[in-house]
Amino acid sequence: MTCGWLSSDLSMMLAGTEGKIRFPVPTYLIKHPKGTVLFDTGLHPESQHDAHGRIGDLANYFQVEFRPGEDIKSRLTHLQIDAEKIEYLINSHLHFDHTGGNELIPNAKIIIQKREWEAGKLPEMIEANAFNPNDYEHGHLVKQVEGEHDLFGDGTVVTIPTFGHTPGHQSLKVKLNSGTIVLAADACYLRKTIEELHLPALVYDRPQMLRSLFILRKLQSAGARIFYGHDPAFWDQVPQAPLEIA
Repeated sequence: MTCGWLSSDLSMMLAGTEGKIRFPVPTYLIKHPKGTVLFDTGLHPESQHDAHGRIGDLANYFQVEFRPGEDIKSRLTHLQIDAEKIEYLINSHLHFDHTGGNELIPNAKIIIQKREWEAGKLPEMIEANAFNPNDYEHGHLVKQVEGEHDLFGDGTVVTIPTFGHTPGHQSLKVKLNSGTIVLAADACYLRKTIEELHLPALVYDRPQMLRSLFILRKLQSAGARIFYGHDPAFWDQVPQAPLEIA
Protein backbone atom coordinates (compact mmCIF):
# COMPACT_ATOMS: atom_id res chain seq x y z
CA MET A 1 0.00 0.00 0.00
CA THR A 2 1.22 3.49 -0.81
CA CYS A 3 0.77 5.84 2.14
CA GLY A 4 1.98 9.07 0.57
CA TRP A 5 4.95 10.30 -1.44
CA LEU A 6 8.03 12.32 -0.53
CA SER A 7 10.39 14.37 -2.70
CA SER A 8 13.94 15.37 -1.84
CA ASP A 9 17.37 15.97 -3.29
CA LEU A 10 18.64 12.76 -4.84
CA SER A 11 21.78 13.09 -2.72
CA MET A 12 19.67 12.24 0.33
CA MET A 13 19.26 8.77 -1.17
CA LEU A 14 22.56 8.47 -3.07
CA ALA A 15 25.36 10.55 -1.56
CA GLY A 16 27.14 12.89 -3.95
CA THR A 17 24.54 12.83 -6.71
CA GLU A 18 22.59 15.75 -8.15
CA GLY A 19 18.94 16.23 -9.02
CA LYS A 20 15.65 15.46 -7.33
CA ILE A 21 13.74 12.27 -6.59
CA ARG A 22 10.08 11.62 -5.81
CA PHE A 23 9.58 8.37 -3.96
CA PRO A 24 6.79 6.30 -2.38
CA VAL A 25 6.10 5.65 1.26
CA PRO A 26 5.23 1.91 1.33
CA THR A 27 3.44 -0.19 3.90
CA TYR A 28 2.69 -3.90 3.72
CA LEU A 29 -0.15 -6.04 5.01
CA ILE A 30 0.57 -9.70 5.71
CA LYS A 31 -2.25 -12.16 6.37
CA HIS A 32 -1.23 -15.24 8.32
CA PRO A 33 -3.45 -17.94 9.88
CA LYS A 34 -2.16 -16.89 13.31
CA GLY A 35 -2.60 -13.15 12.90
CA THR A 36 -2.61 -10.06 10.71
CA VAL A 37 0.63 -8.10 10.41
CA LEU A 38 1.55 -4.63 9.22
CA PHE A 39 5.08 -3.75 8.23
CA ASP A 40 5.42 0.01 8.83
CA THR A 41 2.60 2.54 8.85
CA GLY A 42 3.63 5.45 6.63
CA LEU A 43 3.00 9.11 7.40
CA HIS A 44 0.76 10.68 10.03
CA PRO A 45 -2.42 12.35 8.71
CA GLU A 46 -1.40 15.68 10.26
CA SER A 47 1.34 15.94 7.65
CA GLN A 48 -1.36 16.17 4.95
CA HIS A 49 -2.09 19.78 5.93
CA ASP A 50 0.78 20.84 8.20
CA ALA A 51 4.00 19.07 7.31
CA HIS A 52 6.20 21.52 9.23
CA GLY A 53 4.00 21.19 12.30
CA ARG A 54 4.21 17.40 12.20
CA ILE A 55 7.75 16.61 11.05
CA GLY A 56 9.47 19.89 11.95
CA ASP A 57 12.70 20.83 10.20
CA LEU A 58 12.57 17.64 8.13
CA ALA A 59 9.93 19.40 6.04
CA ASN A 60 12.76 21.63 4.76
CA TYR A 61 14.35 18.54 3.18
CA PHE A 62 11.31 16.43 2.27
CA GLN A 63 8.30 17.70 0.35
CA VAL A 64 5.22 15.78 1.47
CA GLU A 65 2.51 14.65 -0.96
CA PHE A 66 -0.13 12.98 1.14
CA ARG A 67 -3.86 13.20 0.53
CA PRO A 68 -6.88 12.18 2.60
CA GLY A 69 -7.60 8.50 2.06
CA GLU A 70 -3.91 7.58 1.77
CA ASP A 71 -3.23 7.07 5.48
CA ILE A 72 -2.86 3.52 6.70
CA LYS A 73 -6.25 3.40 8.44
CA SER A 74 -8.02 4.52 5.26
CA ARG A 75 -6.06 2.05 3.18
CA LEU A 76 -7.15 -0.76 5.49
CA THR A 77 -10.76 0.43 5.53
CA HIS A 78 -10.75 0.26 1.73
CA LEU A 79 -9.77 -3.40 2.12
CA GLN A 80 -12.58 -3.89 4.66
CA ILE A 81 -10.08 -4.42 7.44
CA ASP A 82 -10.56 -2.80 10.85
CA ALA A 83 -7.35 -1.01 11.86
CA GLU A 84 -8.21 -1.74 15.50
CA LYS A 85 -8.05 -5.48 14.82
CA ILE A 86 -4.51 -5.58 13.44
CA GLU A 87 -2.62 -7.84 15.81
CA TYR A 88 1.03 -7.16 15.00
CA LEU A 89 2.89 -4.09 13.83
CA ILE A 90 6.49 -4.59 12.77
CA ASN A 91 8.32 -1.28 12.55
CA SER A 92 11.49 -1.36 10.49
CA HIS A 93 12.70 1.67 12.43
CA LEU A 94 11.38 4.82 14.08
CA HIS A 95 11.55 7.45 11.33
CA PHE A 96 8.46 9.56 10.63
CA ASP A 97 7.58 7.89 7.32
CA HIS A 98 7.63 4.42 8.87
CA THR A 99 5.90 5.03 12.22
CA GLY A 100 3.70 8.04 11.45
CA GLY A 101 0.58 5.87 11.26
CA ASN A 102 1.28 3.85 14.41
CA GLU A 103 -1.30 5.90 16.29
CA LEU A 104 -3.97 4.66 13.87
CA ILE A 105 -3.24 0.99 14.72
CA PRO A 106 -3.98 1.21 18.44
CA ASN A 107 -4.28 -2.42 19.50
CA ALA A 108 -1.36 -4.03 17.71
CA LYS A 109 1.69 -5.37 19.46
CA ILE A 110 4.77 -3.61 18.10
CA ILE A 111 7.73 -5.79 17.13
CA ILE A 112 10.95 -3.81 17.01
CA GLN A 113 14.65 -4.32 17.60
CA LYS A 114 15.63 -3.64 21.21
CA ARG A 115 18.45 -1.28 20.27
CA GLU A 116 16.09 0.78 18.08
CA TRP A 117 13.45 1.10 20.78
CA GLU A 118 16.07 2.05 23.34
CA ALA A 119 17.51 4.69 20.99
CA GLY A 120 14.01 6.13 20.66
CA LYS A 121 13.96 6.77 24.41
CA LEU A 122 17.28 8.64 24.75
CA PRO A 123 17.24 12.40 24.05
CA GLU A 124 20.67 12.41 22.44
CA MET A 125 19.76 9.48 20.16
CA ILE A 126 16.39 11.01 19.32
CA GLU A 127 18.20 14.13 18.16
CA ALA A 128 20.97 12.27 16.32
CA ASN A 129 18.47 10.14 14.38
CA ALA A 130 15.70 12.71 13.84
CA PHE A 131 13.20 10.59 15.73
CA ASN A 132 9.91 12.03 16.99
CA PRO A 133 8.37 10.27 20.00
CA ASN A 134 4.95 11.55 18.88
CA ASP A 135 5.18 8.93 16.13
CA TYR A 136 5.70 5.92 18.37
CA GLU A 137 4.83 6.71 21.98
CA HIS A 138 1.18 5.67 22.08
CA GLY A 139 1.09 3.04 24.79
CA HIS A 140 1.25 -0.01 22.54
CA LEU A 141 2.41 -3.32 23.85
CA VAL A 142 5.99 -3.60 22.60
CA LYS A 143 8.06 -6.73 22.05
CA GLN A 144 11.72 -5.81 21.83
CA VAL A 145 13.64 -8.42 19.89
CA GLU A 146 17.35 -8.95 19.38
CA GLY A 147 18.42 -10.14 15.97
CA GLU A 148 16.24 -12.48 13.93
CA HIS A 149 12.78 -13.10 15.29
CA ASP A 150 10.40 -15.70 13.85
CA LEU A 151 7.03 -14.10 14.58
CA PHE A 152 4.86 -17.19 14.14
CA GLY A 153 7.47 -19.90 14.68
CA ASP A 154 7.08 -21.34 11.19
CA GLY A 155 9.67 -19.37 9.22
CA THR A 156 7.12 -17.38 7.22
CA VAL A 157 7.55 -13.96 8.84
CA VAL A 158 11.04 -13.34 10.21
CA THR A 159 12.70 -10.07 11.19
CA ILE A 160 16.25 -9.55 9.96
CA PRO A 161 18.60 -7.14 11.74
CA THR A 162 19.90 -4.69 9.13
CA PHE A 163 21.46 -2.06 11.34
CA GLY A 164 23.16 1.07 10.08
CA HIS A 165 20.51 3.38 8.67
CA THR A 166 19.48 3.77 12.31
CA PRO A 167 20.85 2.02 15.41
CA GLY A 168 18.40 -0.88 15.25
CA HIS A 169 16.91 -0.95 11.77
CA GLN A 170 15.35 -4.26 10.74
CA SER A 171 14.06 -5.71 7.49
CA LEU A 172 11.48 -8.45 7.12
CA LYS A 173 11.73 -11.82 5.39
CA VAL A 174 8.38 -13.17 4.21
CA LYS A 175 7.99 -16.66 2.78
CA LEU A 176 5.31 -16.91 0.08
CA ASN A 177 4.27 -19.94 -1.95
CA SER A 178 6.29 -18.47 -4.81
CA GLY A 179 9.43 -18.03 -2.73
CA THR A 180 10.97 -15.59 -0.29
CA ILE A 181 10.71 -11.82 -0.42
CA VAL A 182 12.62 -9.38 1.76
CA LEU A 183 11.06 -6.06 2.68
CA ALA A 184 14.29 -4.12 2.98
CA ALA A 185 12.86 -0.77 4.12
CA ASP A 186 15.62 1.82 4.56
CA ALA A 187 18.43 -0.69 4.73
CA CYS A 188 18.24 -0.39 0.94
CA TYR A 189 16.48 2.67 -0.46
CA LEU A 190 16.95 1.90 -4.15
CA ARG A 191 18.04 -0.90 -6.47
CA LYS A 192 21.22 1.08 -7.10
CA THR A 193 21.93 1.11 -3.36
CA ILE A 194 22.53 -2.64 -3.28
CA GLU A 195 23.94 -3.02 -6.79
CA GLU A 196 26.56 -0.29 -6.40
CA LEU A 197 26.81 -0.17 -2.58
CA HIS A 198 25.99 3.51 -2.93
CA LEU A 199 24.95 4.78 0.49
CA PRO A 200 22.71 7.75 1.33
CA ALA A 201 24.11 11.07 2.49
CA LEU A 202 22.84 10.59 6.04
CA VAL A 203 23.59 7.28 7.74
CA TYR A 204 23.86 6.52 11.44
CA ASP A 205 26.63 3.93 11.00
CA ARG A 206 28.12 3.58 7.50
CA PRO A 207 30.20 0.38 8.09
CA GLN A 208 27.18 -1.26 9.71
CA MET A 209 24.92 -0.28 6.80
CA LEU A 210 27.40 -1.75 4.33
CA ARG A 211 27.38 -5.01 6.31
CA SER A 212 23.59 -4.99 6.13
CA LEU A 213 23.71 -4.57 2.36
CA PHE A 214 25.92 -7.64 2.15
CA ILE A 215 23.33 -9.53 4.22
CA LEU A 216 20.69 -8.51 1.68
CA ARG A 217 22.97 -9.47 -1.21
CA LYS A 218 23.45 -12.91 0.30
CA LEU A 219 19.69 -13.39 0.61
CA GLN A 220 19.25 -12.18 -2.95
CA SER A 221 21.87 -14.63 -4.21
CA ALA A 222 19.93 -17.41 -2.46
CA GLY A 223 16.84 -16.50 -4.47
CA ALA A 224 15.04 -13.92 -2.36
CA ARG A 225 13.34 -11.00 -4.08
CA ILE A 226 14.34 -7.69 -2.51
CA PHE A 227 11.64 -5.05 -2.12
CA TYR A 228 13.59 -1.79 -2.00
CA GLY A 229 12.51 0.77 0.55
CA HIS A 230 11.76 3.80 -1.61
CA ASP A 231 12.54 2.98 -5.24
CA PRO A 232 9.93 4.68 -7.48
CA ALA A 233 10.83 2.66 -10.59
CA PHE A 234 10.59 -0.61 -8.68
CA TRP A 235 7.37 0.47 -6.94
CA ASP A 236 5.68 0.94 -10.31
CA GLN A 237 6.00 -2.82 -10.79
CA VAL A 238 4.61 -3.83 -7.38
CA PRO A 239 0.91 -4.85 -7.28
CA GLN A 240 -1.08 -2.40 -5.15
CA ALA A 241 -3.80 -3.47 -2.75
CA PRO A 242 -6.27 -5.04 -3.12
CA LEU A 243 -4.01 -6.99 -5.48
CA GLU A 244 -1.68 -9.38 -3.71
CA ILE A 245 2.04 -9.92 -4.20
CA ALA A 246 2.39 -13.30 -5.82
